[in-house]
Amino acid sequence: MSGPPEGMLEWAAKGTAAFEAAVDGVTDAGLTAASCLPGWSRAHVVAHVARNADALVNLLTWARTGVETPMYTSANQRANEIEEGSRQPVDDLRAALLAADGRLAGELAGLPEASWNAIVRTARGRAVPASEVPWMRVREVWVHAVDLNTGSGFDVVPREVCAGLVDDVAAAFRARTDFQPVELRAQDGGRTWLLGLAGSADPVVVSGDVPSLAAYATGRPVPGPLHAVGGGPVPKLPSWL
Repeated sequence: MSGPPEGMLEWAAKGTAAFEAAVDGVTDAGLTAASCLPGWSRAHVVAHVARNADALVNLLTWARTGVETPMYTSANQRANEIEEGSRQPVDDLRAALLAADGRLAGELAGLPEASWNAIVRTARGRAVPASEVPWMRVREVWVHAVDLNTGSGFDVVPREVCAGLVDDVAAAFRARTDFQPVELRAQDGGRTWLLGLAGSADPVVVSGDVPSLAAYATGRPVPGPLHAVGGGPVPKLPSWL
């Protein structure tokens, strides 16, 4: 029986603090400015992160009680809540983020040890143990802190989180054949990842530091240089999420 994933809980807490600090550093007028995500303002990103916290509370409630509690009742509900949240008065939006973060932190801290093994289902229909919920929050807060478009990039995301994000993308792309496979190589020689179906075609090899590889794999602004072996262009990847 596994207990709480302590490392992931720490990353989630640090990422939450980083996201809240980034939001706190944006003026009220600045929340209406564009984020890095097409069609979304910074307020949309904040509303999304707040609603994601409550969606993950639903999964932890499911794990704790055994009563199926989906993240969202529908894709429309999710989209509508983000849009409505983005239009709140800015003081209400800021308060909603802090309140949602507090609810999630409380549920994570209070989940019984046995419940971490309970199987729940993500919004995409993937069955996972509740022990994956902290990673789901790690991913949200660190990536969306960059998406706020406040000048913070993947170079300030912990290296272990960056490596985990590339792991996540590689798993998501493992069976895809709609693009030429790409092999990512960390410049320190410690890690490689294959994006795409193994054996479907010769991969394009792309090297860089781990934060830059994570930014590239997730479709975010790349903080450092990337190099395609052979001197060709670095391929464009399909969307991750």
